Amino acid sequence: MMTKPAAMRAIAVCTALTMLAGCFLQPGKFDAELTIEKGGTFGYSYNGEIYLLGLSKLAELGQRMDRAEGEFVEQPCYDDGLENDAFEERECTEDEIDAQKSDYDDELERQAKQQERETEMMKAMLGGLDPTDPDAADELVARLERQVGWNSVEYAGDGLFNISFATRGQLTHDFVFPTMERVPMANHFVQLALRDDNKVRMDAPGFAASSSGDPFSSMMGGMTGMFGAIMAASGDGEDEEDMLLFPELDGTFRLVTDTRILANNTDEGPVMVNGRKVLTWTITKRTKVAPTALLEYSAAP
Repeated sequence: MMTKPAAMRAIAVCTALTMLAGCFLQPGKFDAELTIEKGGTFGYSYNGEIYLLGLSKLAELGQRMDRAEGEFVEQPCYDDGLENDAFEERECTEDEIDAQKSDYDDELERQAKQQERETEMMKAMLGGLDPTDPDAADELVARLERQVGWNSVEYAGDGLFNISFATRGQLTHDFVFPTMERVPMANHFVQLALRDDNKVRMDAPGFAASSSGDPFSSMMGGMTGMFGAIMAASGDGEDEEDMLLFPELDGTFRLVTDTRILANNTDEGPVMVNGRKVLTWTITKRTKVAPTALLEYSAAP
C-alpha cells in the first residue's frame, strides 16, 4: 500500500501535469514592443526571459516518488464487531499479509504505467522532446533558433530561456507569440486578431499575473500553494530543491502606432513620442488585467 506522503506526491504530479497540458510558458523579466502602422505593417519584439514551467521538476518529483515506493511495509489489521463499534489492532494473518503484498504489487504496476503515460504526455507537449533528457533543452534551443524571428536563444537552466525575438509583417492574417515548432499546445503572450473594416484587436493574456480572460496564471498560483502543502505534508517542506520554480512577472509592454486607437486599457492612454502614439503597460506580479487595445488602420495599397 502507498504511504500517505507518496500518495500525495502522486496526486500532485498527476494534477500538475494535467494543468500544464495546455499552457506551460510564462514570461519572467522582459521588454516587449508591438508596432502597428497605418499601411497595415506590424512589428513585434521580445527581449528577456521565458520559462518552460515545471516540466523537469515534475518529472524529477515523479521519479523520486517511484524510488520512495521500493519497499513493502506491512499495514496493521483490526478486529471489528466490538462494543461501541470500536476497532482493536491485532497481528495480521499470513493470508492478510499476502493480500496486502498483492495489492502493493498491483499498485506499483499501476504507478509504473501512470508514469509512462505522464512521460509520453510531456513528450507530446514538447514536440517529442523528453524533458528528463539532459540534452532536451539544447535540442529545443536548436529548434527555436532555426525559426524566423528567434535571433538568440540561450538556456540558463531550471526551465529558464533568455531570448531575443523580432519579426515584421503585414496584417493579412492573425498573429500570435510565441509559437514553437512541433509544440501544439503553448499559451500565447500576445495575440493580434484581424476584424472587418481594417480593425485589429490586440490582447496580451500572457502579460498578467491574474486575468479573468486567462486562467493560466491563476492555475500557476494554485499549483505553487498545492506543491508547498504536498512537500510540507511529506516532510520535505523545507527542501527548496523539491519546490517548483515559478517566475515573477517583471516587464514593460509598449504598443507604438500611427493608427486610430479605438479602445485600450492603459492607465494613462496614449502618449505622443516622435509623432507616434505610444501605449505602455508596466507588468508586475500585481497586474490583474491583461493588456488589450483595438485599432483602426488603413489597408495596404
